[in-house]
Amino acid sequence: GCGFKSRTGRDCSQLGVYRAFVDNYKVAVETAEKCCQANSQFAEISENLKVKSAKEGKDQNAKNSLESLLYKPVDRVTRSTLVLHDLLKHTPSSHPDHPLLQDALRISQNFLSSINEEITPRRQSMTVKKGENRQLLRDQFMVELVEGSRKLRHVFLFTDLLLCAKLKKQTGGQGQQYDCKWYIPLADVTFQTIDESESSPVPQIPEEEIDAMKVKISQIKNEMQREKRVCKGGKVLDRLRKKLCEQESLLLLISPCMAFRVSNRNGKGYTFLISSDYEREEWREIIREQQKKCFKSFSLTSLELQMLTNSCVKLQTVHNVPLTINKEYDESTGLYGFLNVIVHSATGLKQSLNLYCTLEVDTFGYFVNKAKTRVYRDATEPNWNEEFEIELEGSQTLRLLCYSKVRQCRDDGENMDRIMAKGQIQLDPQSLQGKDWQRTVISMNGIEVKLSMRFTSREFSLKRMPSRKQSGVFGVKIGAVTKREHSKVPLIVRQCVEEIERRGLEEVGIYRVSGVATDIQALKAAFDANNKDISVMMSEMDVNAIAGTLKLYFRELPEPLFTDELYANFTEGIALSDSVAKESCMLNLLLSLPEPNLLTFLFLLDHLKRVAENESVNKMSFHNLATVFGPTLLRPSEKDSKIPSNPTQPISMSDSWSLEVMSQVQVLLYFLQLEAIPTPDSKRQSMLFSTEV
Repeated sequence: GCGFKSRTGRDCSQLGVYRAFVDNYKVAVETAEKCCQANSQFAEISENLKVKSAKEGKDQNAKNSLESLLYKPVDRVTRSTLVLHDLLKHTPSSHPDHPLLQDALRISQNFLSSINEEITPRRQSMTVKKGENRQLLRDQFMVELVEGSRKLRHVFLFTDLLLCAKLKKQTGGQGQQYDCKWYIPLADVTFQTIDESESSPVPQIPEEEIDAMKVKISQIKNEMQREKRVCKGGKVLDRLRKKLCEQESLLLLISPCMAFRVSNRNGKGYTFLISSDYEREEWREIIREQQKKCFKSFSLTSLELQMLTNSCVKLQTVHNVPLTINKEYDESTGLYGFLNVIVHSATGLKQSLNLYCTLEVDTFGYFVNKAKTRVYRDATEPNWNEEFEIELEGSQTLRLLCYSKVRQCRDDGENMDRIMAKGQIQLDPQSLQGKDWQRTVISMNGIEVKLSMRFTSREFSLKRMPSRKQSGVFGVKIGAVTKREHSKVPLIVRQCVEEIERRGLEEVGIYRVSGVATDIQALKAAFDANNKDISVMMSEMDVNAIAGTLKLYFRELPEPLFTDELYANFTEGIALSDSVAKESCMLNLLLSLPEPNLLTFLFLLDHLKRVAENESVNKMSFHNLATVFGPTLLRPSEKDSKIPSNPTQPISMSDSWSLEVMSQVQVLLYFLQLEAIPTPDSKRQSMLFSTEV
């Protein structure tokens, strides 16, 4: 400390010398550059200067460039300021040095800000043509893949360069500070496609982990709601806020898995991970557009780079990591429920293409793909007229992407199809409240896509409504159907499963991607009418519609397959921490289901396991399947539902709701992961021998 103190004192008394140095810095750097250009020997020497170091043991042969040496004094002021800051933090206020340190810190901070102010305006003229100032076009938090691990970065796109920075850890009282990780002049940016880059595959995070996180986030939000009701703030709430922030930052870090690669002039590539194709395309578009105005490459001196990075703090538009914690609670929290979307047609194409559309909505702060139309072949005005039902979890925006189908497909499943157009609309709770269809058009660079939308909020969409006529199969108790058919498992379940096993096991997103709603309604009507031609009908339909029909059948059962009576027991059983007790409890509960329910579930379970065996092709893991089927098989009928129906607290409803959904997912996941389930024939014996849990 003493050495530093006397040195700082010396530095402070010599600030005038520093000032003169800094004032001359720009001229010095420019002169050095001119000399380098004029004389190759000078250039050679200026890159390889040896500096005698006072400290022994320092690498005596370290090479320094003239540029970096010229920057050292400027850097020293910055570093001294930081050290003073830390020293002050650890010096008790009663210590005689405390007031001295305070003075020193004040002097050096004032000095630092005065030189920053002065150098900043010059900085712009250094790399941008006269009369043009460098401006920030866009900034965003992104995940960068660095040697296989995920890092949160703040990416800044300026009019002439792309800068990737990291937010430094904040130390007491300091404002935000960025560290530049790398930058590429826009003239040098190229987008790598995967073929060129022998890049490592993106490490996937198991869905279970992502879900466990969502559970945690929902639990913390629930606690925060309770805290707010009790005591309007305080330490506990701050602690919860901090916890929520950590969890949400983690979720943001682990969820994206779509690669967005950029390279510099020497072919060095950098990989970002993005969760939405829409965003990836936005970045590419804005960079390509800007590149039309950038012709030459350049490099920044270390001071310029330092100044630019410092300016990011003032310039940034995205101040917070995109977490729900940073959105205030009184903001509309988005829609919870089901959105039916009909994709009608597209106009404005210049040539005839094989076109299809995908729909993305936001959940937990990032976007996911929810539905995909069929490919409409060789048309300038494709007419899809396909309806999808999309589940919304706090969503505020619907995005649409139009792709032109490319014949070949790549081995690693990366989508090579070309994005022809993209657009988005805000989901406005007011206009969507009505029961009627809302027609809308999304216009995007000359192409228009017509849509219709209808929204059903969660309270209404999830009532299990018994069917009025008992002759059909939808909305009729499962026991009544098997009795009437003299079957162990309802015919509708067997027929849908057989058809999907015949041609749907390799369908990407089977059961997750919505089928066309009109097809599903047609199949429902045919099953209800016991239509003899149903197998012909099924063989001609898109396999997603068959998957949708099977899900709808379970969703419309007047009582869930796992029964109302045992629902609470299943959710308690899944929460047991002792694995032996849990297995015994869960199996006993399963085997105490009524026979048609049990046999149907075991039949479905076998099928879902076969679907998951093809996960490498269809991308449907146990976890994905449990997410789709858990609530469908377990959600209790209205009278037993524990979901609060108080509309004044939409947020707490949504969170206790998500917790309930999560536990329904966990129950099904548990049975999917169990190695063997005893068969019903041995069920009675196993019941006799096992001790009741």
